[in-house]
Amino acid sequence: MSEPVDNVESMSLFDARDAPADQISMDRLAENGLVYRRVDISDTEQATAFQRAVVRGFLGAEPNAEALEFGLAPFEARRNIGVYDAGATAGAAPVASVNSWVTPMTVPGGAELGMWAISVVTVAATHRRRGIARALLEGELRAAAAAGVAVAGLTVTEATIYGRYGFGAAIPTVQFTVDTRRAGWAGASPGGRLELIEREVLATELAEVHDRARIARSGQIQGWQRRWEGQAGLGPADPHRDRVRGVRFLDEEGQTRGVMSYTLREKGDSFRFELHVRMLVAETPDALAALWRFALQHDLVDEVTADLRPVDDPLPWLVADTRAVTQVVHDHGWLRVLDVPVALTARTFAAPIDVAIRIEDSLGFAAGLWRLRVGGEGTAAVEPDASEQPDVTMDVAAFSTLYAGAIRASTLHAAGLLDADAETVLLLDRAFSAYPAPSLDIWY
Repeated sequence: MSEPVDNVESMSLFDARDAPADQISMDRLAENGLVYRRVDISDTEQATAFQRAVVRGFLGAEPNAEALEFGLAPFEARRNIGVYDAGATAGAAPVASVNSWVTPMTVPGGAELGMWAISVVTVAATHRRRGIARALLEGELRAAAAAGVAVAGLTVTEATIYGRYGFGAAIPTVQFTVDTRRAGWAGASPGGRLELIEREVLATELAEVHDRARIARSGQIQGWQRRWEGQAGLGPADPHRDRVRGVRFLDEEGQTRGVMSYTLREKGDSFRFELHVRMLVAETPDALAALWRFALQHDLVDEVTADLRPVDDPLPWLVADTRAVTQVVHDHGWLRVLDVPVALTARTFAAPIDVAIRIEDSLGFAAGLWRLRVGGEGTAAVEPDASEQPDVTMDVAAFSTLYAGAIRASTLHAAGLLDADAETVLLLDRAFSAYPAPSLDIWY
């Protein structure tokens, strides 16, 4: 579950709240005795019912009035869709939910592309197998395409659902577990200093550093105020809120260059602790190294855990014993390309290429044969190709995965998801690769 952007965005983007409810989804669900409609979040009764349904869908505890009030602002900033039983009262809880907003996503090369962010996708256990998930997701894609948004994205709790709608697991991340008794420290000791900070300051500094740092790594999206307040332990429904602490790194000029939110938990009755990194944002290598060293050398801590870290995070190379660091790579950011020319010309490429790409898309948005030409400067020109002779063929989920630059064409080819000869695969590998590795450090 997540919340939308509720702060001022750095680029002009379509407001998803201006998009109507999708008529095709509305008609399909009406045939099954269901009502698909926009939720009026300005109506307190509807807003409360919708929020409670979302929490229920993610198996959360029943929210109290304080939690509902804290969580309301993000819902007000997005397009909310609910599915209801026919004849349900105005204040009834929906049996399914989804919402969306448009946020800047960093693409390879450092530019930003508007992404249709999809969140809080839930279907009540009482209403399975009635075409609701299809109506929700296809409705979002049609709305995004109609608004001229080139890419949709989401983070998921179940990995087997979204491929059928053209989403690809494009942005992997790493979960770290570090045995600090073995790890030691082999990294540098940068100048600057560390400071412990209060939670209100932590929320502000996380927001500021993240917004500066995210442009350096593709796959990142803009954060929002309630997300940072939640990471800082200010959310009233967070069971760990009173354990949250914060530390920042200031460079030699006194500027904040890195911030970490973390919790400490005693392991049994041993008076030894686990330090869990909730969020670590850094815009310089010195800041990153200093914050990792703080965590690994914290008094009484035997274990450090962290998730949603980039696959090229230097942590394993900052310690003396790399075997003390356990790494689990997993899917996190899923993307779905809707407009091929706009998406491809928004990013840059690591090597020249001239290739005809056939994309198969059962929903039609990205389908076609596309000629991609990239010169030595790394910028792309894209146009429909009438030759009917593709150099490479793949479905839109594979193409969306390849697009981000984290997963290689050779990997997709070996898995049978991309059809091309060996020379073309090598060219695709070189051209689409993104450096540093794409990543995404928040749920949405």
